[in-house]
Amino acid sequence: MPFSQFSSDLGSSQFPDFSFIVPNALDDAHDGSLGTADQWLKINIDPLVQSNTFKNNGLLIVVFDESVQSDSAHGGGHIALVMIGPKVKNGYKSTSFYQHESTLRLILSTLGVNSFPGRAASAPNMGEFFQ
Repeated sequence: MPFSQFSSDLGSSQFPDFSFIVPNALDDAHDGSLGTADQWLKINIDPLVQSNTFKNNGLLIVVFDESVQSDSAHGGGHIALVMIGPKVKNGYKSTSFYQHESTLRLILSTLGVNSFPGRAASAPNMGEFFQ
């Protein structure tokens, strides 16, 4: 579905089981500023987070795809990942090492999938983030 459908789905509380949203390069802070990205999140994603449907059982994962150029540890550097939801520990910060395969494993397990593809099968579980 195009992102233009998101607002309608939000207004009618008809959420899909899974949404993958990728803002354009200005709104995701790749080519734009953090302020621009923050404004995009406030306009487009905050209504989701404030909805009763999300507050009951939602999970929002905001993840960057790259680090600063001087950080190339583990093939890509340290990147930010933020999770928001009613079952996420408030203010929790992990000291564990995770890669994108763990995020894939988390998404699939949240959707009820228990067989994981490729390196997600052996990736560390991210259960520590949840109450």
